Amino acid sequence: MITLRKITLENRRSMFNLEVSEDQRCFVASNLSSVASCYVLVSNGGHPFPFVIYADEQPVGFVMLAYGTTGYEEPSIAEDNYCIMRLMIDKRYQNRGYGREAMKKILEYIRTFPAGSAHYCWIPYKPENIAAKKLYESFGFRDNGEVFNKESITVLRL
Repeated sequence: MITLRKITLENRRSMFNLEVSEDQRCFVASNLSSVASCYVLVSNGGHPFPFVIYADEQPVGFVMLAYGTTGYEEPSIAEDNYCIMRLMIDKRYQNRGYGREAMKKILEYIRTFPAGSAHYCWIPYKPENIAAKKLYESFGFRDNGEVFNKESITVLRL
């Protein structure tokens, strides 16, 4: 069973050790970099939501969500909407359906509107990341035609 759990003193090291395969590193920042970004976001009034993705009691991935504008340069859809900024499943746990199950839990969480109401959830992704695009489309995300920082923007109406 997939669950999203807050980062704690007990699980932080195992989360930092989760990695994607070598050929996927160009698609996602390291978990350490993502957690550092969370600190920057909070320090500048942002609303990040980092979680360790668990399969039963085993950490298998990481997700970083954000609400509204983050202080970074952003696409027009960002204001008052949720973003799945980072999503990764460790290379040892890929191709087991964990990414799909994690997306279900992520969208359930977003639909609780933890930081405020929103009409959309958006995800930036590199166009050459075909596996990610297929996953997002299977949940109803559609590209809005915007390319921002060389990443396509895909959007889901909540």
